[in-house]
Amino acid sequence: MEVNNELIDKLAVLARLEFDDTSREAIKKDLQNILGFVEKINELQLDNVDALIYITDEVNVLRDDEVKQTITHEEAMMNVPVKDSDYIKVPKVLKGK
Repeated sequence: MEVNNELIDKLAVLARLEFDDTSREAIKKDLQNILGFVEKINELQLDNVDALIYITDEVNVLRDDEVKQTITHEEAMMNVPVKDSDYIKVPKVLKGK
């Protein structure tokens, strides 16, 4: 694949980016380097190599959910700056009709 100004312009439009001439040349050089790396990988013989699905053999150890009281209502309301009996008062964030 050839990296030219047309490709850079197309990618810039797709990514909603703007490049000046200096940046365009730097991006062109970076893309050519990336494509060079990919071409090097394509040279490897990977016929007998299994695909890597997971990096490690670790398995998530899940626990059962347990309902338990961590703090009381009074403890939760201790640091509330504005409250109305049993409720926390917060500024209105939704507009009504």
